Amino acid sequence: MPLMFASEAGSRTGRVQLFRQLNAGQTITYLVRFRSEKNIKAESNVVSPMAPNAAQIDAHGLLSVEILEALRSGAKSSIHARAQFLTLDSGVWLKKPGDKKPNWDVRRIDPAGKIIDFTISPNGSLEKITGLDSLLPEQQQAWHEWAARFVLAWTLPADGVRVGEKWKSEEPEQSASGISDLVWLRESTYVKDESCQPSQLSLTGDVSPATSAADTCAVLLTTATLKQKSSPKNTTPEDFKLHELKTTGTAKGVNQIITHLSLSTGLVVRSTEEASQFLDVVVAKSDNSNRVHYNVDARSHSEILLLTETPLATPGK
Repeated sequence: MPLMFASEAGSRTGRVQLFRQLNAGQTITYLVRFRSEKNIKAESNVVSPMAPNAAQIDAHGLLSVEILEALRSGAKSSIHARAQFLTLDSGVWLKKPGDKKPNWDVRRIDPAGKIIDFTISPNGSLEKITGLDSLLPEQQQAWHEWAARFVLAWTLPADGVRVGEKWKSEEPEQSASGISDLVWLRESTYVKDESCQPSQLSLTGDVSPATSAADTCAVLLTTATLKQKSSPKNTTPEDFKLHELKTTGTAKGVNQIITHLSLSTGLVVRSTEEASQFLDVVVAKSDNSNRVHYNVDARSHSEILLLTETPLATPGK
């Protein structure tokens, strides 16, 4: 556990409800930063697969979120919202032997002003997502990173939590990997309360604490571990079976997330995630022919910051 959590975790001992009701018409802006690197090795007894041996993504975006509707449902609520990237600095690099690293100092602005429309259910599920497929790939990744952090308050225990309390949850891995029955085991801890502030962004892109009054945040630490419930000797997902394929192999991963959640607004003020995942899988025909062995090592870092001041305005307004 990082040294920053070694100090005493505050004096308050009662349970606190960290979820706060959002209101229709409310607009929230976040700075989203995401970096990832994926190294891929592939071996085949037939033809060398046409796949890059590495890929890097470095995306930075300003995301504006407008709450269109908020409906109370018990202790929590569902919301209908829409989001739009105001700007995005990004680069995607598919590395090949002999390639030089490209110039990342290129700003890409989406002139169409595409909108993502979505809802968040009372249990924190993201539903009825439209418009996401029309975005640039790095914009889609940045939105997913923001959404995963933003819904945290919806997923907390309904009766509230107290400082020092731990709770666990389990959810299936959704992405296709060739390994069946993968689940994420999450253990979260309400570490302490500490002073916090939203951020502001200057015209030059510098991030600094906002001039608004300081807030108090709950500091939450979440460790997510990827567990494989299927046997390494038979990991074939159902959709692979439909194409007369079979798979064997292993997958593992660990993600650590530190979140600062405002006690007054319920909004994520800051959240960072360090993630590492590893996949070793063999894909073959049902008769064991045409075998391809994939080895994937992926690492990423993401950060979202709540902004109260930004030099940009929403396009069209």
